[in-house]
Amino acid sequence: MSILGSLNREQKEAVGLLQIGTFLEYFDLMLYVHMAVLLNELFFPKTDPHTTSLVVAFAFCSTWVFRPFGALIFGYIGDNIGRKTTVIITTMMMSVSCVVMATLPTYAQIGITATLVMTVCRIVQGLSSMGECIGSEIYITEITKPPVQYPAAAFVGVASAIGAMAALGIATLVTKMGMNWRTAFWIGAGIAVIGSVARTRLRETPDFLLEKSKKTKTLQLGHVKKTISKQTMLAYFFIGCGWPMSFYIGYIYFNPTLRDFGYTPEDVISHNFFLSIIVVVTFFILALMSYKKHPLLILKIRGFVFLLFTACLPFLIIVSKNPWQIGLLQTILLIFSLSGIPSAAVMIKHFPVLRRFMATSFLYAATRAIMYIVTSFGLVYLTDWFGHYGLWVIMLPITCCFLWGIHHFEKLEGLQPDKSSKPLDNRIHGQAA
Repeated sequence: MSILGSLNREQKEAVGLLQIGTFLEYFDLMLYVHMAVLLNELFFPKTDPHTTSLVVAFAFCSTWVFRPFGALIFGYIGDNIGRKTTVIITTMMMSVSCVVMATLPTYAQIGITATLVMTVCRIVQGLSSMGECIGSEIYITEITKPPVQYPAAAFVGVASAIGAMAALGIATLVTKMGMNWRTAFWIGAGIAVIGSVARTRLRETPDFLLEKSKKTKTLQLGHVKKTISKQTMLAYFFIGCGWPMSFYIGYIYFNPTLRDFGYTPEDVISHNFFLSIIVVVTFFILALMSYKKHPLLILKIRGFVFLLFTACLPFLIIVSKNPWQIGLLQTILLIFSLSGIPSAAVMIKHFPVLRRFMATSFLYAATRAIMYIVTSFGLVYLTDWFGHYGLWVIMLPITCCFLWGIHHFEKLEGLQPDKSSKPLDNRIHGQAA
């Protein structure tokens, strides 16, 4: 039976709307990220190379550093008002920010005001995307059951990768064909509005409505509020740390090296566009695989391969003699990146329903805020001190923590023996712990 054949009509519509919305949201979010090599020159002051590296890192991090605040806001809305309301609000916020960015004068025209306004817009986009991706994954997790639940939720990640790829594609067209870069942001604003309207067709999830109806009665009876295991939160956090590190190193870290090989900003954008196609294909295959193989097994294999590759990466960068060799290293790194895809549904269902949105979104936001700061600012100094070997300082411990997080969820799913009692047989694929 096909994956789509396992869903009823209402589920198919919800999954489709959420994936389209996520695509549109991440198209808008990643448009500036991938055009930063060009736009930073328009909206930020020009300084010496070291200061420029710090300014670029600041511009990059501004999108994610305030995400935990967005998680608190949209987590509250998602757990108390509803999942549907959250995803509609966040999409409209993205649209407004795109309009402002499309009309904003450059640094040469209005000075530091351009820098400040652009940074605020990036912050708003980071906040809005916070409620988007997690909200969609939670919604799908709550309206489906394993094994179709795994690929259905994983395709949210695929949709975000397609959105990033489309942003790079538009950026490539704009820069290669000499089009006005503002056109790309007008396109982003328009498709965000379409996404908001489309999502009004969604219904609230049954799990949320059921738990919401029980809440008053539970409080009246004096029942203890469900708690979340600290180990589970830590495991979710560690797994979430993998992708921002992989993304930054895979896409951003190599940009100066490519420039040293003679690449122009436009060449770097085109180069990253082809890398984004590889990411989309990889995520798509992983999502399909999760219908037959447990998502945590897929993550574990990729994690160990990534660990071995990390051990060799500094040597490989040093001996690379042309941009094609650098591109190959980026390709391998992104194929085996420490992404949580396709295990989102596995992890989400181990959080209580009425605390699920707040907990997962805050942890997700924290991983992005912390890891993008650590990688972007940290590598500026680590590579000054240790060269490319500075990558080990960040990549090795994060990869080991990622593998521990997988091990914890394997125990919750019954995929690891319980040492406190007799060993457990592996449970049937798809059965929750």
